[in-house]
Amino acid sequence: MSFDFDTILDRRNTGSMKWDKYAGRDILPLWVADMDFLSPPAVIAALRARADNGVFGYTVPTAEAVQAVVDYLREQHQYAIRPEWIVWSHGLVPALSIACRAYAKEGEGVLVCTPVYPPMLSTPVSMGRRLIPVPLKLENERWDFDWPALEKAVTADTRIFILCSPHNPVGRVWTRAELEQVANFCARHNLVLVSDEIHGDLVLDEPAGVRHVITASLSPAVEARTLTQMAASKTFNLPGLACAFSVIADPKLRTAFAQAAHGLVTEINSFGYAGTIAAFREGEPWRRELIAYLRGNRDYLYDFIKTRLPQLKIVPMQATYLAWIDARGLGVDNPAKFFEEAGVGLSPGSVFGEAGRGYVRLNFGCPRAILKQALERMEQAVQGKKGA
Repeated sequence: MSFDFDTILDRRNTGSMKWDKYAGRDILPLWVADMDFLSPPAVIAALRARADNGVFGYTVPTAEAVQAVVDYLREQHQYAIRPEWIVWSHGLVPALSIACRAYAKEGEGVLVCTPVYPPMLSTPVSMGRRLIPVPLKLENERWDFDWPALEKAVTADTRIFILCSPHNPVGRVWTRAELEQVANFCARHNLVLVSDEIHGDLVLDEPAGVRHVITASLSPAVEARTLTQMAASKTFNLPGLACAFSVIADPKLRTAFAQAAHGLVTEINSFGYAGTIAAFREGEPWRRELIAYLRGNRDYLYDFIKTRLPQLKIVPMQATYLAWIDARGLGVDNPAKFFEEAGVGLSPGSVFGEAGRGYVRLNFGCPRAILKQALERMEQAVQGKKGA
């Protein structure tokens, strides 16, 4: 490999949310979705160059940043957009808040499939909208939409369908046919489709022919009711730069979003734009090596659980660096707490919705040596429980 993903970085006492959560405790943090790798060299160089400018005033989206997004979506995803469709924000959670405010009135319904990224559950509620959670179904080691349940759950005053694509935490890359079914469902029920595609460049099964399809690219009709949320942050490890964007083709949806954002969204910082430009224009060689390394971590995790932690179950995942692990076989009430006491910090499945109870989410976006140490601690904890 040309890039180093094996060096263990000391992130303690750096203001890292991930590591400082366990400050002063011997706990390996494999919870929140940022990776323990240096960002691409091109991004680091761009940020240094921006710092050398020495002036950090208010910013507007530069033509270069907008064009970088347009070019990246065309070249990486074969999706042609117009520059004016891009609306910038500090992250996808703020954009989700704005979408709920723009497209649903207080008390109206927002539909989401669970288990799912926690802000997709909390944000509609905090905005005074009615959350309608519908569990995904697991059949033959594959997570799918439960269409009878969705049809039963949708109401006359449901206004938004939130789609997580690829899905966090179950790791599914939805097929074109599945996305078309989602789009048809939204069309029949006149729903705005808010499609979070922040993990779209983290498909691990590309060699097997698995590809991420941008939902809005299905057809002009789908595009007209869809808000696509994206960022360079997850793929290129830039979440701290707080720079994301939504692609909104329909002028009415875009205007409603802008009006809802008024007074809530301020200027994006200049480093966010610089990092995004460098990542999208120069980060592809790094991304490809990252995907290969993450695939190796995933396969190591699969093998370890199968051979040494059979009390846990993991369904094959196609994307992200976030493993969704069924820990119900342990027979403990709180598996996340159980493993935390053993020195491994995981995300409790319960925060992903009622459907996540008994599960944990493990972030394997880290040097393999850390992953190995964490899994060995988990194994020791399970063995200790068996011997108790």
